[in-house]
Amino acid sequence: MFYKENNDNMLRQTSLLILLFHSTLCVDLVYHVEEGKSPGTYLGNIAVDSQLLETIPAQDYNLIQFSQLQRRETQQFNITKVGEIYTAGTLDTESLCLYNKECSVIVKVAVRKAKTFMKILKIKVIIKDVNDHRPVFPSAQFNLQFDETDGKGTTKPIPNAVDGDVGILNSQITYRLKKNKNEPFSLAVSERIGGKSKLGILLEEKLDREVKDNYDLEVIATDGGSPPKQGVLKIQISVIDVNDNLPFFSKSIYNISIQSSYRKDRPIITVSATDLDSGENGKVTYHFSPKTLDVDQSHFRLNQYNGEISVQQMFGHGQKQTYKLFVEAIDGGSPSLSSSALVLVNIINQRNNPPTIDVDFVSGLKENTTVISEDIEVGSFIAYVMVIDNDNGENGEVKCEMRHEKFQLLSLAPKEYKITMKGSVDREVTSQYEIRINCRDNGSPPLQSRKVFTIKVQDVNDVQPKFIKDTFKFLTYETETANFPVGFISAVDPDLGTGGQLVYSLLNKKHNAFPFQITEYGFISTTEALDREEQNIYKFQVFVRDSGVPPLNNTANVVVEVVDENDNAPYFTFPSVD
Repeated sequence: MFYKENNDNMLRQTSLLILLFHSTLCVDLVYHVEEGKSPGTYLGNIAVDSQLLETIPAQDYNLIQFSQLQRRETQQFNITKVGEIYTAGTLDTESLCLYNKECSVIVKVAVRKAKTFMKILKIKVIIKDVNDHRPVFPSAQFNLQFDETDGKGTTKPIPNAVDGDVGILNSQITYRLKKNKNEPFSLAVSERIGGKSKLGILLEEKLDREVKDNYDLEVIATDGGSPPKQGVLKIQISVIDVNDNLPFFSKSIYNISIQSSYRKDRPIITVSATDLDSGENGKVTYHFSPKTLDVDQSHFRLNQYNGEISVQQMFGHGQKQTYKLFVEAIDGGSPSLSSSALVLVNIINQRNNPPTIDVDFVSGLKENTTVISEDIEVGSFIAYVMVIDNDNGENGEVKCEMRHEKFQLLSLAPKEYKITMKGSVDREVTSQYEIRINCRDNGSPPLQSRKVFTIKVQDVNDVQPKFIKDTFKFLTYETETANFPVGFISAVDPDLGTGGQLVYSLLNKKHNAFPFQITEYGFISTTEALDREEQNIYKFQVFVRDSGVPPLNNTANVVVEVVDENDNAPYFTFPSVD
């Protein structure tokens, strides 16, 4: 990018300024010109200053044409076909720019080779503010009243001066007090909202009205221009009882957002100031401060009696997005006291949207659904949340919240969050959770969005199989054949999948012939005929194991009682008789 300045003697001297590629505002050329220059003031040659011709064969120079891209009928600059840039009219920084800001205009220039479009050049023209305004007080004279009983340090506010220049130095005002020797007054100066100084006449010692009942002072306001300009306010002080309380606003800054289609004459906000004085001294009226730009004030009407602000002119497409209204509350005392507040009115176009919430999961099953393991640790990262709100100012400032006992939303950066585990989960208790994230901007009224998604809990083999009873008792008959049914063993396991699939087996600690068998599903039967006379009760254990990884198991006791059959003839036990 290149830089060119047009100085007072209009020497066509070019200096180059190379800016970094990642500059906030990417422009190709910068020119400087003072405000007030006559129309047709030459700024430079874009073709030469941009070094564009160095990339084009000399025989094609006459094919290159420059033209200004236009957004409105009137333009501040004219571009010739060969790339020369001139002012189209007399430039005035006070009508073009805000206070205490660099005053600049972006000119977009299309470059064509014959009928072929080559590129767009962005030309930044910085308009240098000229110190052509002097500080001006609301009136040439201001009357003050001090009570003779006022103590040392009592301060009475006086109006400050306003400088119509927009340059930082040219509009920067310093104050000094001109007085006669031994007069007990000094000037108190403090900064307040809007860069406007708060002035007051400070009493250095008590007054005696019987000795002197009036004083004549001068407050001299000097701007920071070169050469500096001055304004003078004559202060006439009367030593009598005075109104000594300032009105104060409930807020120093009011912020409100309205649609660009907001209906005319409809109130948008009511500002309110309170004055602790009584009677006329406490009666407050409201007025736009001289600090309020005419273009801002033209869109709004202020009710001087109740502080109600309404729309008096509709907002056109492409106009300002934010209007600054400096409102003064002035009481009815004599002299009147005042305080100021700033009302920021943000204009939301019809395409304005509430915040957009995007959630990226570590383990996503499908849209708006993720899965976590049942054994996930507290503090584990689950998802990344990004909020998009391209509105300006407080309308684009977003705060999100998520209330849940198991999960928490933690801020990473503005409009960026992460979701982590706040507590442990148990699939056997709750298999899935519905999560709600609410995001709300700071506009007035605020706009909000909600994101709802599901977190499913994936089962882990963490539950041991459990028999429905500790001991199973069965009856069976002797002399029956092998594979005779004895009974059914049952255990439960709430785990899902293989973690809940059970396999049964018998535990025979004696390692001898054992007349029973069990299927993997828990069905017990005999392997041979039983004889109660040999053994009437069998006691053994059943082992159950799930198929999870790692597998979990359990055991239960089994008692089988053999029921007698009449399968033996009686016989004598006494000795035989010959």
